[in-house]
Amino acid sequence: MLVVDEWLHERAPAGQVADTLRCAWRGDLGAMRTPLPDECFDLVWVDDGSMWLSGPETTSWPRGYPPGSNAVGVRFRPGAGPALLGIAASEVRDARVRLDDLWPCRDAREVSDRVAGQADDIARMNELERVVGRLATNARPVDRLALAVADEVGRVCPSPVHGVARSTGISERQIRRRCREAFGYGPAVLARMLRLQRTLHLARSRQRPARLADLAVAAGYFDQQHLAHEVRAIAGTTPSALLAVAPSDPYKTRRAAGADDG
Repeated sequence: MLVVDEWLHERAPAGQVADTLRCAWRGDLGAMRTPLPDECFDLVWVDDGSMWLSGPETTSWPRGYPPGSNAVGVRFRPGAGPALLGIAASEVRDARVRLDDLWPCRDAREVSDRVAGQADDIARMNELERVVGRLATNARPVDRLALAVADEVGRVCPSPVHGVARSTGISERQIRRRCREAFGYGPAVLARMLRLQRTLHLARSRQRPARLADLAVAAGYFDQQHLAHEVRAIAGTTPSALLAVAPSDPYKTRRAAGADDG
């Protein structure tokens, strides 16, 4: 189990759903600090008995749970959630929707009861993976074009949309529409989300740059000020505060010395 933050632990998904899920996770929702926005769906069970679909986000969302709110969830790979659940990502962007608002109440309650009936969080994650496995048997294919666009715009030096359009023979308008359906937003916003995720990944890696300014450039920002502006706009915090979730974080700011995130 990977400790991602003080409140969040992740593990790799079971083999039979590894093509559909990015991870399974457990955590205390009341203890989370700054959830990082991403382009994925999460299917979440909370220990009050509710089940939720969390859609892709454009900004970090505020905490609203009391301490000790235990939850388990599964995070879909980019584009896989809409294909499996039959709902466009744009319909649930920046939203957390109760499962019984998406499915017949009886079906949603049956899934929630099966998850709640498990002995511990590991078993609950296993049950959620089984739910995904059953849904995947009748799922429509993932939009490969949208994934290809994500690969292009997710590079350190991203390809412009008009270049992707030329190489694929698909119009820019259709590319934007299909990205919104798969990820919740168009290529430009998707590039911003992927760049911020790359920043956090680099900060946690053994090859992380020694200085915050070098990290910003390595992740694809113009400079440290560009990184600070994007982190403030998307996550509502500073780079130092955001990256404090990284083990042995080298970027913590000594405020008493007057350091600045820039």
